Amino acid sequence: MSASPLTPFSVDTTDRDAVTHTVQIALGDRSYDICIGAGAIYDSASWQQLPKAQTALIVTNTTVGPLYADALKQAISETYTHVHVLSLPDGEAYKDWQHLQLIFDLLLGNQADRKTVLFALGGGVIGDMTGFAAACYMRGVPFIQVPTTLLSQVDSSVGGKTAVNHPAGKNMIGAFYQPERVICDLAVLSTLPPREVSAGLAEVIKYGPIADLSFLAWLDEHMAALRAGDTALLAHAVKRSCEIKAWVVSQDERESGIRAILNFGHTFGHAIEAGLGFGTWLHGEAVGCGMVMAAHLSHRLGLVDLPFVERLTAIIERAGLPTKGPILSDDSGLSSAELYLSHMRVDKKAQAGAIRFVLINDNGSAQVGVADDALVCEVIEACCAI
Repeated sequence: MSASPLTPFSVDTTDRDAVTHTVQIALGDRSYDICIGAGAIYDSASWQQLPKAQTALIVTNTTVGPLYADALKQAISETYTHVHVLSLPDGEAYKDWQHLQLIFDLLLGNQADRKTVLFALGGGVIGDMTGFAAACYMRGVPFIQVPTTLLSQVDSSVGGKTAVNHPAGKNMIGAFYQPERVICDLAVLSTLPPREVSAGLAEVIKYGPIADLSFLAWLDEHMAALRAGDTALLAHAVKRSCEIKAWVVSQDERESGIRAILNFGHTFGHAIEAGLGFGTWLHGEAVGCGMVMAAHLSHRLGLVDLPFVERLTAIIERAGLPTKGPILSDDSGLSSAELYLSHMRVDKKAQAGAIRFVLINDNGSAQVGVADDALVCEVIEACCAI
């Protein structure tokens, strides 16, 4: 992949309150807007021209629901006669088939038809599960993403990837299914605990090495303010992240080529999540550490110099993310590095048992490639806590 042809990154700091942006995902008749702004959930403009139906279902979780479900229900009640709310347990550990069935149970129990609209109110887990339910119910009903974490606003709510986890691997059961709209309310980010903010910043940081080094430099400069919740800066971080993802997804909706670069750090990261047990580390924490490993692998393959790897590692660390991987263990007798490899072979990018990694180049671009198991094990051992 060559460097991104996107408009050069810039930030207008003349108006600190100008935090309303729209980014379009251009996919022909499946195109949709990402609406970014403080208070977007409460803004009537967010809910104009919704898909028409009698029934809507808000899927949320036990953490987000008490904060925002009533506001969303009120906002859409003028459009839908019946608005149901389903609150699922909060956490990656519940992103499974059993809890997906609860969505279908409610839809079927209320005789929801194929025009019923689903609203995903929550982070990446809720967005992925609701999107997958929408893709499956009656072979497809409309859904709208209302992401409430930084991670979901800049990544998982955008692009149409939906899934649930399997004990053997993350997001292994799913579908590509695009939402009708994405509503990113920046105000809800103020309720996130610091650990969740840091996890979201991992997915923001990844866009720099793969597509825009000027954006990475901007993140480096403003990391402390971003972690502190500066709304204007977060608005620009979300906007730029969505612009880059929109550019990639518009070229490769179903990840048959260039879209795989969005998984920078994810091959190692998913192995960490599966190896420790889903939910032990947050997804963004695993991705942050995975980016460090992927950067070191890129260096050992001669694609990027060591000073850049060290700089990227420092940015990830200042975002409040782990940069040393955990030691994995189980009853198999395999070493930690061998366990990493076994989990990575289940990665969706793997082909014929060969693990394929997203590797970065020193010009702000990325590619997918392979590496010898022995070299990968050396990187894992060098990057893991001792």
